[in-house]
Amino acid sequence: MYDDITAIILSGGKSSRMGTNKSFLKIGNKTVIERMHDLLQSMFNNVILITNEPDDYKFLGVPIYEDIFRHRGPLAGIHSGLKHSKTNINFIISCDLPLMTKEMINYLMEYKTNKLITVAKADGFIQQLAGKYSKDCLSDAEEILKAQLEVELRDHAQMKRRCNVLKLIDQIGAEIINAEMLPFYNEDLYFNMNKTEDYELLLQKLQVKNFS
Repeated sequence: MYDDITAIILSGGKSSRMGTNKSFLKIGNKTVIERMHDLLQSMFNNVILITNEPDDYKFLGVPIYEDIFRHRGPLAGIHSGLKHSKTNINFIISCDLPLMTKEMINYLMEYKTNKLITVAKADGFIQQLAGKYSKDCLSDAEEILKAQLEVELRDHAQMKRRCNVLKLIDQIGAEIINAEMLPFYNEDLYFNMNKTEDYELLLQKLQVKNFS
């Protein structure tokens, strides 16, 4: 159990591609957000949630905070999480990674490095929404968000652009682990649930009729 690390769940709410709030889709007898919450509470004494729909999540019984920079994508969620966290080291994860495991989380948290961010690379992508983030990233994240806001104020045509977390990683550097080389890795570990088809595939993968 981690006492000096905060687990931060990012829940962006309604997904345009899913057509509903994917956090509340059921897997067996629990919702996606409940499963993520239960996993993290079994590992971390401090768990907080970042969402712009706080009333919908009060039943979880954890501290809930909204984005400070609204409508600016996952970097805004990371920024708010780091801002409200009371610990220097944090594990940040998006709620739409329902097959994340304790083994992978522990590996990320225990990996020794002097970098401020530790994430994995898998399936050809840097998995930036499941990783260890130091609170010392906060000023860089805020700098990127403020710069994007200034661009949008000057040119409304840029309003649809979102700050990419990869920009933060590029700016300050990160320890990037090759997850596919780990003995416990499986191809579903970073399964990302964005579309209805993803949810249906997830249910198939878990054979949900026999999964509680």
